[in-house]
Amino acid sequence: MHRPTAIDSFTQIATLRIDLKDSDPPIWRQVEVPTSITLKVLHDIVQAAMGWFDYHLWEMMIDGQAYGIPMDDDWGTPPPKNASRVRLRDVLSPGTTTIAYSYDFGDDWQHTLTLSDVRQGDPAIAYPRFIIGERNCPPEDCGGISGFYEVLDARSDPTHEEHADICRWLDDYDPEELDIFPIQVALGRIAAKRNAAAKRIISKKGS
Repeated sequence: MHRPTAIDSFTQIATLRIDLKDSDPPIWRQVEVPTSITLKVLHDIVQAAMGWFDYHLWEMMIDGQAYGIPMDDDWGTPPPKNASRVRLRDVLSPGTTTIAYSYDFGDDWQHTLTLSDVRQGDPAIAYPRFIIGERNCPPEDCGGISGFYEVLDARSDPTHEEHADICRWLDDYDPEELDIFPIQVALGRIAAKRNAAAKRIISKKGS
């Protein structure tokens, strides 16, 4: 019987579906992610896949437990577990795992992360890897999901008192266009760091 090795654990992947809650029509992404990553790296992957710029605070909620980056001031709430010290594979349930992901506590962007189909990855493929998705990510600091649609309505209405300012602010932003190239570049940077770590694991195994 084959016993899992360090490199087997390193190359295990899962399918990640990212849904921006309350977006209509839906804004979503699908990415293949390694299960050996930390929850902090999962955050980095979500940011890259969605098109956010990591300007704001964030948190993940899994089975009632919060994960994030420890802060000096927790505003009287229980501090989250350090996401840099928890690996994705350690919070996965059999079958499907759902994670609530919040980004920007002011605008309050809520996402549902669904992880499924845990399996061995292809050694010839660099992970994380973008698979498919639909629609552009909303601009940062536009007021959350309700503010986003209000901004789009104002741009489409020449009689709106803020129409001109919003047109200048949005510039050529197209909510229907998904440009996958910057997503692939950003995920490629994360994958490159993992590949370097994989070489160290293989080197140690062979020594």
